[in-house]
Amino acid sequence: MRRILAPLTSPATYLGWTCLILGGALATPYVMVGTVLAELLRLREMTAYTLVSMDPAVLAGALPLIALTGLFLPVRALELTAARGLLGARIDSPPDRPARTWAERRRTAAWFTLHLGIGAVLAGATLALVPFVIWLSLLPLLGDRIGFLGFTVTAGWSGAWGPAAALATLALLVYAAAGAGTLLARLAPALLGPTPADRLAALEERARLLATRNRLARELHDSVGHALSVVTIQAGAAGRVLDRDPEAARTALTAIEESARSALEDLDHVLGLLREEESGDRAPARTLADLPELVRSTGAAAEITGDLSALPALVSREAYRIVQEALTNALRHGSGPARLVAAVHDDRLELEVRNRARQRPERTGRRGVAGMRERVTLLGGRLDAGAVDGEWRVTVRLPLRGGQEPVR
Repeated sequence: MRRILAPLTSPATYLGWTCLILGGALATPYVMVGTVLAELLRLREMTAYTLVSMDPAVLAGALPLIALTGLFLPVRALELTAARGLLGARIDSPPDRPARTWAERRRTAAWFTLHLGIGAVLAGATLALVPFVIWLSLLPLLGDRIGFLGFTVTAGWSGAWGPAAALATLALLVYAAAGAGTLLARLAPALLGPTPADRLAALEERARLLATRNRLARELHDSVGHALSVVTIQAGAAGRVLDRDPEAARTALTAIEESARSALEDLDHVLGLLREEESGDRAPARTLADLPELVRSTGAAAEITGDLSALPALVSREAYRIVQEALTNALRHGSGPARLVAAVHDDRLELEVRNRARQRPERTGRRGVAGMRERVTLLGGRLDAGAVDGEWRVTVRLPLRGGQEPVR
């Protein structure tokens, strides 16, 4: 029983009714134009009554005009607001496009036609039945003085059925409004919301943005984390030898300066990506061509075999970040100077960073190794990292394939 009576007391019913009345009001000009055209074709004299009459044939003739309006005029924003605010429809925001597609136009035209067509019928029924309900309610008091019913009804008990009929008529009108509002609310997401193709495109864009954010997070972790590790180690070394070996302290301070400058350049590059600046306004991404500066800042020994400048651009950029993080891990988990071995073969690039392992390694997060593993996996390579035979060792093998241009 509660479910049956719910539409009579639900605020959603009357908000939906308001939306339908709005549709009927928007349909009025179309109905008037259709009425004028129909009367002109019939060559009959028009009156004020004919302009506001709800002839079903005239309304049917006005529907194509309504559809054309929805097809060419930007009514979607208005209808979207009405459907969300009055019908309570949950509609995802459609994608922003520089121009409307014809699929979107057709769906908007279909919704606009349904809204105004059903709204016109319900608005007409509301205008006709509400006075009728009032008249039925007054039958016991006034009777049918104008003979509207076609039979005699006098004031008194002969019209006692009037209030009950009025309540039944009003209830039918409310249920009709509730049903029409529910129908439109269910159709709104399909006709006003994004299509499955739009949703797929939005998911792809979200995945792209998440991948970009993860890549930028790796860039920041690798560059800034490496710089801070180098600064920490070199500052400690400079403090220990400042009094007895000023030249070594000066070398350590120079390495700190170079690492800080490099980190600032990388930070500027990443911030430029976040701000979506033009590529000409950002510092170029670092590649293995910048390896000597990286090795010098950490004090590592390097052994390079092969031509690093002939590597594909993608491999060179990612390999630089991998070496940078590997040297950072060597500073964190190992002791003493690190040794870097880089060898370019016909089909692969091999990298190895090693130094003595600490007896009590520093407790840090595993983001560095995870970030290296992500880069290596995306390039189809292999990574091994950890303590082996008393050494902290990172070994990487990257295949050299794909249609990438060599780094210039």
